[in-house]
Amino acid sequence: MPRQLSAWIDGKFVESKSGAGFDLVSPLSGETLYRIIETDDATIDAAVQSARRAYLANRRSTIAQRAAWLEALAKAFEQDAARITEMIVTTIGKPRRAASFEASRVGAFMRNCIAELLTQRGEVLPLDSAPTGAGHLGFARRIPYGVIAAITPFNAPANLLVQKLAPALATGNAIVVKPHPTGIEVALAFAELAKKAGLPDGLFNVVTGDRDAAVKLAAHPDVSVISLTGGVAAARALAAAAGPKKFCAELGSNAANLVLADANIEDAAVKIAAAAFEASGQQCISAQRVIVEQPVFERFVETFVAAAKKLKVGDPRDNATDVGTMVSIAAARRVMSIVTDAEAHGARIALKPKLDGAYLSPGIIVQAPALARVVCEEAFGPIVVVQPARDLDDALSQANASQFGLQGACFTSSLDTALRIADDFDCGSIWINEASRFRLDMYPFGGVKDSGFGREGIRYAMEEYSQLKFVGLRASR
Repeated sequence: MPRQLSAWIDGKFVESKSGAGFDLVSPLSGETLYRIIETDDATIDAAVQSARRAYLANRRSTIAQRAAWLEALAKAFEQDAARITEMIVTTIGKPRRAASFEASRVGAFMRNCIAELLTQRGEVLPLDSAPTGAGHLGFARRIPYGVIAAITPFNAPANLLVQKLAPALATGNAIVVKPHPTGIEVALAFAELAKKAGLPDGLFNVVTGDRDAAVKLAAHPDVSVISLTGGVAAARALAAAAGPKKFCAELGSNAANLVLADANIEDAAVKIAAAAFEASGQQCISAQRVIVEQPVFERFVETFVAAAKKLKVGDPRDNATDVGTMVSIAAARRVMSIVTDAEAHGARIALKPKLDGAYLSPGIIVQAPALARVVCEEAFGPIVVVQPARDLDDALSQANASQFGLQGACFTSSLDTALRIADDFDCGSIWINEASRFRLDMYPFGGVKDSGFGREGIRYAMEEYSQLKFVGLRASR
């Protein structure tokens, strides 16, 4: 009988009384990894109430105390990074090299949150700028919200968890996490490590399950903030359930990468190939649409295909592998259907992907019409569409003709063009001469249009998870 994964509340495992659940299958072997218990209403309420009590008990914790908790967590996670890496490889098929890099980011991110926490500032306001404000003093400071509900995806179960966990704890909140089923093992490992590191019980709880558990958590009246990384449909469902409370969402994308005639074509092809196909394209900012100026179009396609062919597809447990499995056989088949749709719409297949169970090799589609799914949907897999553009205006028009706008990229040698792109490319963040999957933790990361609202990144997430409180004083004299 497979191992059962159930909720973690108040520093211990808690099983729902319903006993309902489902099995999680490995994309590598097809074997059942474990059984996930679907958290029922009473257990979700217990998780939130526990977090609320822990928040109230620790709401006066000093900055020094919160920094000490985060440092202890960082050390604990670093000491267990090898085990976390193995979980990521086994449950989602991420290549070991990428999984190891992801696990290594956890401690660094926590320490960066500590650095930001120790330099936070308030603001003194000049109240005497209004005649009636004379003799008054005013200042603003940041305070926590209370209980934050975090809904995390499968594709980076360690990194995208710590991106919410560390800023929430740093700013004085408690957090209840509902991970994607494939991320539950990692989240529970984090929770156990947090207890061993001395984090007070209840400040970090985990509930297990699938969509229903997320909706119930979002709807709980004692949850003050919802932070989601996921899809547009999930955001709509959770926002409807949540009602009038703060909602931060980093959603989907079909990231556009522009390659202009003055770009270094070889450099662009190599960087975009890595951004498109590594981790099987299962990143929200993986390169999906490549828009190339006509004079260098055929040269780019040829160079791009060659770069893609150099990537090693194979067992994710092998350190040399670049492209492992997708998260499931169903996901691989879904992405393959997008390729079939493009062919049916008359697109040319410059590099045909090969499907073998959950393995899907890189695919490159050329000149697909606007109605093809690869152009207008988020593929979330190792396929790319390469489209020609007459000039810069046409390239920008194509890039912006999308419901999404998370992160984009442009390859050019012109500073004037780079500044034009910065103004006119409709997305939350833009890279010049780096591909769209390049990300660092210190800048504000989030989208426009259907790609979400709110920002992640160390300082910016801490601002999202805290609120300004004004204090005014009248002098007695």
